[in-house]
Amino acid sequence: MVYQENELTQKRILQFWAPLAATWLMMALEGPILTSFIARLADSTLNLAAYGVAHPLAMLIESPIIMMLSASIALVKDAESLKKLQRFSLILNACVTAGMALIIVPPIFYFLANNILFLPPEIAWRAHIAMMILLPWPAAIGFRRFYQGILISNGYTKRVAIGTMARLFSMLLSAFVLSTMKVEGVIVGAAGLSAGVVFEALWTRYVAQKIIRKVKNTHTDYGATLTRQRIVSFYYPLALTSFISMGVSPILTFFIGHSRMPIESWAVFPVVDSFVFLFRSFGFAYQEVGMALLGERHKNHRALWKFGSMMALITTSVLGIIAFSPFGSIVLEKLYGLQPALADFALTPMRILVLLPALSVYFSMLRSVIINAHRNTIVTVSTVIEVGIIGGLMAILVWGFHPVGAVAAALSLLTARIAANIYLVKYYKSILAEA
Repeated sequence: MVYQENELTQKRILQFWAPLAATWLMMALEGPILTSFIARLADSTLNLAAYGVAHPLAMLIESPIIMMLSASIALVKDAESLKKLQRFSLILNACVTAGMALIIVPPIFYFLANNILFLPPEIAWRAHIAMMILLPWPAAIGFRRFYQGILISNGYTKRVAIGTMARLFSMLLSAFVLSTMKVEGVIVGAAGLSAGVVFEALWTRYVAQKIIRKVKNTHTDYGATLTRQRIVSFYYPLALTSFISMGVSPILTFFIGHSRMPIESWAVFPVVDSFVFLFRSFGFAYQEVGMALLGERHKNHRALWKFGSMMALITTSVLGIIAFSPFGSIVLEKLYGLQPALADFALTPMRILVLLPALSVYFSMLRSVIINAHRNTIVTVSTVIEVGIIGGLMAILVWGFHPVGAVAAALSLLTARIAANIYLVKYYKSILAEA
């Protein structure tokens, strides 16, 4: 879907963006919903901590497949390009599934848990069970993101949102049924995640059928020029970017384990992160919006920047109002089910992260222009900078000042995202100047 510059009004951007934002918002709701289930079951602190370890590890393993959505938007133009990228995505799905299967082998997992992450035994075995349940998760994500990209590039963003609604419903149903069976809370969380994403993958493939047939009947010279080397050259920096960025959670998990009050920090930081993610989610969708609507020579960037700036202001303002008012405690205790002591503990990192929603919007806008120009290595470098700052600052804080782990993590995340945005701005301006 391509609009001429004078056609791309704020209303049209809203119509295109809203279903994708709803999709991300629904995915963001997964965290609060699942952690609220876990928090209300037996041994909630231990199970929340185990879930807070297993979920990031699983995300790290599936990270190479996440950018398949952006690749699908950018590269699928006709029958031949569809065939080639589909084959590439299936190979990548098999690789991430093999990686997941390898990590859950008991000797490997417990070496990681005991010698790298220094997890207490009561958390380690729970996290191991969760990882086993999440085995189908990576491939299901890769499968559905490939077809979501095709839906988005053809303007069918509402179908993507409907699929995520189905995912949320199946996740809720699975979590509810399991929560009545007196199983460990971490099992409820992991099973809910797996069930939801598998169902969404099947739905996405089903609703994309007609569009796929249309693409298969489209024949141009583009597909013939899309060699395997070109696909790898385009995708490799994006996959590396995703992999590096997903390393943030294991890094935080490691340093939190060496900080003050580690168990409490392990328990609350996923809760804080999931709540802030609700507001960041509005900006995450903007990368795909930008890639789909920028137009030739990025001519629509001014309209997109105006819309994104308004979104950044609204999301950060609303989060700030909640975090710095009594609503913060109410959300943590009533929505997430945290005990009052843990809720008070979580307020400080939440307040530190107030600017992240706005930073996420601008980050997505900057990246959309850079990826649209096929300058993907710049995105990778920005992520290396961001993750490097997170790891370095966590090391300085934890080993130099020994703060509360959740507070150190929040400070590191905020500082690193500011630095990454600053790095991308100069390339964003340079690409627009060349257009």
